[in-house]
Amino acid sequence: MSILIIDDSALHLRLIEDILQNAGFTDTIAIDSADGASVCVAGDSMRTDDQTLDLILMDLVMPDVNGHEACRLIKAKPHMADVPVIMVTARTDGESLRRAFAAGATDYIRKPIIAVELIARVSTALTMMSQRAGRKRRERELESALQELQALRSCLPVCISCKRIRSSTGGWTSLEEYVKTFSNFQINETICRPCIDQWNQAQEAA
Repeated sequence: MSILIIDDSALHLRLIEDILQNAGFTDTIAIDSADGASVCVAGDSMRTDDQTLDLILMDLVMPDVNGHEACRLIKAKPHMADVPVIMVTARTDGESLRRAFAAGATDYIRKPIIAVELIARVSTALTMMSQRAGRKRRERELESALQELQALRSCLPVCISCKRIRSSTGGWTSLEEYVKTFSNFQINETICRPCIDQWNQAQEAA
């Protein structure tokens, strides 16, 4: 799982990376500004099940673009909307935290950083991310199954001569190809009893 760390302090970047990697979270990306982070998350597409990023740890107070604004910009990108953002900050007053959560942050970690707290919150966020991805995957599978069921239950226009099936786009395809496209069934070629009897009769007549 990939973790993006954003902090304008090289000391804090190194500290967070060291804590995470010692705990087994070795896939980390360290960025020293929100501008650099915007390049890292600039893509508009997201991989199906394993996103480019699984978690963002971000300093709240940074020059130019602060954590509130950076979080808002990141969350505005459709492919980043579900990626959890944890603010890492010494500012834990009510107003700062309210703005952080309003911008889309899911949690916060106090500075100075305590290793056990960092690992616990990162582990929780990644577990929730994994569970959310699993639910979405199951929802996609269910939607696909429902579409397949609807297709199989629909009245199919079949050619009376060649038995091809007309698709929704107007093209004609064989029953075998239709089943492969709209269901999870696999074609297992065999021969039915009537065809066997017919073949035997033809052999006897010859």
